[in-house]
Amino acid sequence: MGTQNRNKKLHGRYDGLKYGWLMDAKKFILLLIVVFFSLRLVIGFSFVNGDSMEPTLHSGELVMYFRLNQDYQKGDVVSVRIPSGEYYVKRIIALEGDLIDIKDGTVYVNGAPLEETYIQGETHPQPGAVRYPFRLQKGQIFVMGDNREISMDSRSFGVVGRGQIKGKLLFHGGWGYVKGL
Repeated sequence: MGTQNRNKKLHGRYDGLKYGWLMDAKKFILLLIVVFFSLRLVIGFSFVNGDSMEPTLHSGELVMYFRLNQDYQKGDVVSVRIPSGEYYVKRIIALEGDLIDIKDGTVYVNGAPLEETYIQGETHPQPGAVRYPFRLQKGQIFVMGDNREISMDSRSFGVVGRGQIKGKLLFHGGWGYVKGL
């Protein structure tokens, strides 16, 4: 009888351990599902490919973007899908209703020269889809890289729509905050 009681106690402890492991596994799976959907729906990560955003961002840097905020403003750095299907990191220069012009190496938005302390090089028109001056229609966004002399951007591939923007960059590389750049 003593052996049977000892076996029952041992089985009871073993069943309790199995139940604990099962509960931990359920919590872990739930955590994985939450992380997966957060990464898929709320935030995203990308790598900067090329030098078009220098000096702000450098090729190979990891960037994190927020997908849910659709309130884009001039100066925001965004991850955008260009018409060819590739994803680029660019800066928003003008929004719907704005009149954009490029003259003598300077960008003008609504007739005023754009204050751009973050750029490298001069800005010149590129052969492509845009003729200046150009008025952006509803839902259109004009994006450019910060390294203006080598950047492929809205000057060459045209304006992008809000639906082409994956998200607004929050952090980059060494986890610096992008908006404060």
